[in-house]
Amino acid sequence: MDVQIFGTKKCMDTRKALRFFSERRVKTHFVDLKRKAASVGELRRFLQKFGVDTVVDRDSKRFLSLGLRQTDYSHERWLETLAEEPLILRTPLVRWKHRLTIGHEVETWKAWMEES
Repeated sequence: MDVQIFGTKKCMDTRKALRFFSERRVKTHFVDLKRKAASVGELRRFLQKFGVDTVVDRDSKRFLSLGLRQTDYSHERWLETLAEEPLILRTPLVRWKHRLTIGHEVETWKAWMEES
């Protein structure tokens, strides 16, 4: 089992996800969004499955500082914005094969481990 986690080291839920998988000796690939943004292809997967309202953290400091509260972007424009400004994503974004979660989803992760 190999899991990819997108988030920041300061995010409590991201740290919980990293700890969850490391305690179970699951190989993880962590992408720190402060250092490197997720690719447009990765972001597209999450947007297609969950939608903009779930993926974007409208309460984040970065979202508010950019003044995006009243924006009415198209799907593609949101994709570009998220690639440029990864700190407005709700984290952690977790991917295993073609399965995706956003946030702290322990029950889903346990189901993945039983399946693998």
